[in-house]
This record gives sequence, C-alpha cells and structure tokens, in this order.
Amino acid sequence: MTAMFDRILEIPAQLRWGTSLTAPEPATGRPVVLLGMGGSGMAAAVAALEAEGSGSVVATHRSYGLPPWAGPAGALVVAVSYSGNTEETLSGVEEALELRLPVVAVTSGGTLATIAANEGFPHVEVPGGLQPRAALGYQAAATIVALAGGGYVEHPAAVLEEAAEGRIPIVYGGHPVAALAAYRFKTQINENAKRPAWSAEVPEMNHNELQGWAEAATLRDCTGVIYLRDRYDHPRIARRLDLMEVVLRDQAERLGTVISEGTSAVARFFSLCVVGDVMSVEMARRDGVDPTPVVELEDFKTQLGKEPT
Repeated sequence: MTAMFDRILEIPAQLRWGTSLTAPEPATGRPVVLLGMGGSGMAAAVAALEAEGSGSVVATHRSYGLPPWAGPAGALVVAVSYSGNTEETLSGVEEALELRLPVVAVTSGGTLATIAANEGFPHVEVPGGLQPRAALGYQAAATIVALAGGGYVEHPAAVLEEAAEGRIPIVYGGHPVAALAAYRFKTQINENAKRPAWSAEVPEMNHNELQGWAEAATLRDCTGVIYLRDRYDHPRIARRLDLMEVVLRDQAERLGTVISEGTSAVARFFSLCVVGDVMSVEMARRDGVDPTPVVELEDFKTQLGKEPT
C-alpha cells in the first residue's frame, strides 16, 4: 500500500518528466485515434482532452482493432500500452500497419516496443516497473508530447508544468465542520509544505473577503481555490458556497471541491482534513522539502523568549 501511495504522490514529478522529452514527428493534419486500455487508456483520454482544440478529430478507442472510420480517414494511430503487451492495443496497431496508417507508440517496452523498432515508427519510452495506473503521469506526459510532435498540442512543456505546478491554496469551508477542516488544510500546508496558504469561514467571509476578489485578476495564475463541503452544511451555507463558485469562476483558474463523508461531526471533519494532510505532504515531497521540522517557528519562539535589546 505504501508503494502505491508513493506513486500517487509522484504524479507531479511524472508530469514534469515529460518536459524533457523530445517530441517525435508523426504525420500531421490527420484525425487521431488514441488506443489504450485501463490505466493506459486513462492516459490516452487525458492527452485527448488537451488535443481537442487542435482543429483535428481526436478520438480514444478502448477495444480491439480500430474504429471503422480510421482507415478511410487516414488517421494517425497513437498506441498507449504501459506494458507493451495489451492485446486490444496490439490488435489496433496490427490493423493500422495493414492499412498503412502512421503509428506512434507510447510504452515502457514489450511487444509494442519491438514492433515499433521493427517497423520503424516513433516510440516514446516511459519508465517501467510500475502498475499502469501508477504511471498515469508518465504515460499522459509522453502521449501529450507525442501529439505535440504532430502539431496537435501546442507548448507541451508549458501544459505539463502547469498541470504539475503548485499554487497558493485558498481554502473555504462552511461553519462549523468544514470551516475547521479548512483551517487545518491551511496550517498543514504552512507547516508541512513550508508554503503560504489561507483559509476563511463561510458565511463570515461573504461579508468581507469575497469583495477582495473583485480586482484580483493578477492572482489568477498563482492561486487555487479549494471548497470543503460538508454533507450536513446548513442549507443557506450550501447555497452561499454554490454562489461563491459562480462568483469566483472568472477570478480563480483552479477550483476544486472536497465533500465530507460519514455521519458524526468528528468523522466528517477527519474525512475532509485527511485530504489536506496528504496534499500538504505531497507538496513538500514535490518541492524536495522535509515536512517534519518547523525551523522558522522554533527560531521565532526562541527570539520571542529573549529580552529586547
């Protein structure tokens, strides 16, 4: 369990790994079929999201062979298989070769890598030795870079860096349970990740802080808002949170929501705060920071205990 947890926390680093890749140069100006199953299929779908604005048809295919239109359309086939041995994906590659369609492979090895070498089509290699679902960042990054080589994604390094980057977290929660968890989020980020963050309580912040977002366009690229929703929120607080999302949608580029679980107030609180605890440790790990020591706090206390000179 610990190993899988560690892999999940590595996703930002996996995405950043992709910024150092050299993009292949597949055929351009064609519709795209992304092949993949399971965790590899998820990576293909993530890459497809970014390529949708390219002006070309970009479709995922989670089955054997190719969709019927791929051959007549002269599609570019991007095969994503972490092991390189996924039979559905390999059947699609075989069909693509029979139809003389251009192919790009994203894999750690296996049969797919061998076919790519023998047939001479581009192959983006990802680090091996993981479960496919634990290598989502690697596979998504490699697939995005592969698509970028054909002009289907612009500025792939910027895309991956933005997906991996940290922002100043702003955490909002309704009184009483989610507000307390929001404060816990903030303090854990401060102490574990050694980064600024702030939190505020709803409804109080609706009477002051909300106005502070009115001219906050310059904060758009460096902040992210996290809403903590308690399933037992007062109906008016729930309504306030709904309206806040509408108000802040244009001011904050990143908006996320965590919803409590459980029945008792204590259970609901911990179901929220554990997410913040994990997030704060992941932020520390991503930045190469030891989450345990709090040197600045200890130094401050020491200085505070001294007589002023």
